[in-house]
Amino acid sequence: MAIRAGKQNLVQAFTAKDPGGHGDAVKQTTEYIALFDNIIHRTRFPKFIIVVSQELEKGCVELFEGLLQHGRLTLEKLIDRAKSGKHIQENSNIENAVRENLSKLVHAHFVERCPAIEPVLAPPSEDELAAKKRASRSLKIAAGPDIVQRVLEAAAPMESKRFLFMSDENCIDSEKAEASFVDVGEKRKHSLLASDSDLGIKEEVLWRANYEEFLRRFRHKACVENVRERLDDGAAIALSSMLEAGRRLESKLKTETSVSVSINAIYEEAMKAEVGRSMTLDDLRDYLTLLECQKGADESYSIDLKSILELAQNEEVESIVLKKYGKDSYRIFRLLSKEGHLVETDKISDTAFVDKKEAPKILYKLWKDEYVYMQKVTVMGNRQSQFVLWKVNKATLWKNVENDMYHAALNLSLRVAHEMEQGKELLSLPVEKRVGTLGEKVNRLRRIRLVLEESLSKLDDAIMLFHVF
Repeated sequence: MAIRAGKQNLVQAFTAKDPGGHGDAVKQTTEYIALFDNIIHRTRFPKFIIVVSQELEKGCVELFEGLLQHGRLTLEKLIDRAKSGKHIQENSNIENAVRENLSKLVHAHFVERCPAIEPVLAPPSEDELAAKKRASRSLKIAAGPDIVQRVLEAAAPMESKRFLFMSDENCIDSEKAEASFVDVGEKRKHSLLASDSDLGIKEEVLWRANYEEFLRRFRHKACVENVRERLDDGAAIALSSMLEAGRRLESKLKTETSVSVSINAIYEEAMKAEVGRSMTLDDLRDYLTLLECQKGADESYSIDLKSILELAQNEEVESIVLKKYGKDSYRIFRLLSKEGHLVETDKISDTAFVDKKEAPKILYKLWKDEYVYMQKVTVMGNRQSQFVLWKVNKATLWKNVENDMYHAALNLSLRVAHEMEQGKELLSLPVEKRVGTLGEKVNRLRRIRLVLEESLSKLDDAIMLFHVF
């Protein structure tokens, strides 16, 4: 079961070394960690496929779908899979086509080399050992809060090889030439690979979908759409062009600030969009100023992505409050969210233009549902007075909102499955029999499924905003 989950990129095995006590031999055990984010990413496969289909041709999409289905495959397996669906006379061209399509997918960073199957995790530091001794034996792995990150870093291929695709006959020479450019942190990985080559061990490269690339594109899209709604299409084109020009230079997903990109590179990207073609260089500079981009001495620009995403999160929760509680509750919540500190009840009523009798009722309702935090303060003087103060605790609320979204997504998924189960007999009917009343029922079922799946997709966008981005 663990091996199958590993092939589907749902778990990561690793070898843990226990140094033991004085005189004891070093113990090695194989352990597994579940990659919960990768489990959730499986529901996003249709979105991944859409991105690939918009950028590359059909052959690349089919190959990519095979990788999503099987988790990880070698080039040989990809070729065999492609040949199985073709006529014998077509097989002669398939191998070259698969190589070319895989090369395009790797070049676009849609596909990457798989991590090590079972990396060796270095022994913990003295501080980590002390923490483990204080923890119970059953919570040994959980005692290290960064264990997942440490394992993933140990398993990851060298960055210089992650998107390396070439013919087998060129691999050895290129790897030797590559050794001189490897940084200190990756020398150990390279030496292990070199020792295998010296022993005549041929490395069989496994490929898999690169989830990070798709999530980065979705993150950029969320920022661009937020700017489009708050400002206009021109500002959105300017931001989109900046992010597209610098996307390949980003080293990690959750970057607070975009990489610096020259004005010429941004303008070149802007010219590719229909709206951008009418934009002059001065127009672009004005939009970058409007976006409050940081400008470098060489007229390179970067932008604070963290602030844009925080605005998007605020707006998402505010929209939930508006739909769930109404306009007065929305104004009160928005006020507290912007203030960021404790505010007294009467001041909330005056500032948000809400009736003084209604404001306390609304606040207590929001407090009961954990949308706001309440604190009572007693002031001693000639006579004792009590004030009730309110604020939005975003750290707690955002986590609660995220959990609610997961529950809603589960309910929608179950509803889709229920509708499909109820209508499976209708869907199994031949096309020629789907007429009259039966045809109307089939069309109704399709409409219901479409609406539910669109709702689920939008909900997933909101989940990514809070959990992934």
